[in-house]
Amino acid sequence: MSADTTLASVDPASTGRTDLRALAEQANAELEHAPAGRIVQWAHATFGADLVVASSMADTHLVHLASTAAPGIDVAFLDTGYHFAETIGTRDAVAEVYPVRLLNITPLQTVAEQDAEFGPRLHERDPDKCCAMRKVEPLERALKPYVAWINGMRREESPTRADIPVIGYDAKRDMVKISPLAAWTQDDLDAYITDNGVLTNPLFLEGYTSIGCEPCTRKPLPGEDPRAGRWAGNAKTECGLHT
Repeated sequence: MSADTTLASVDPASTGRTDLRALAEQANAELEHAPAGRIVQWAHATFGADLVVASSMADTHLVHLASTAAPGIDVAFLDTGYHFAETIGTRDAVAEVYPVRLLNITPLQTVAEQDAEFGPRLHERDPDKCCAMRKVEPLERALKPYVAWINGMRREESPTRADIPVIGYDAKRDMVKISPLAAWTQDDLDAYITDNGVLTNPLFLEGYTSIGCEPCTRKPLPGEDPRAGRWAGNAKTECGLHT
């Protein structure tokens, strides 16, 4: 029996969520070097409707890959209220073009309501609190119905992501966390986009390499890592979704 067949035969509904860590460890050991599409296929075969893709629509190669490997898959987008217009346009294009079920997740407060309670430009004064309310809490709600989630993190993006597993156990949420692109280089990503005619956020054509909320994102300087333009001038390097 092949490794893929063994893994696909595991039913998380019957083993129970407490066994998800063991499932993730086994899957990671056997799929570490598998193609990204095969990893998504395994995830879909294993978790079915209990699987969701989280996408910021900063780019769409992960959504394209997931929609090809698992047509109709759920895709959760966190609509923070601070996105670039280009990112919202990319979201709308994805919903129109790719065979996915797009879920638009919003914070509990609008930007205006947040400003009224905490004062304007909270993202400058306390970016961690702003991210917690506009990204982390909405993601928690978005992921709650699922057993496993797929994200687009890559190891070469920054030192904080250098050791991420292809398939890991998300202890914070008691879920399986799948990073099928973990081993991809920028060359791999560029080739996939070109070869598959993937929808591209126009901001990449302007020199952005990592795209988040507009007030907290700038273009990186020459020689900086791809995420250097996020929360520039601040010690913050992650929004909290992956920490």
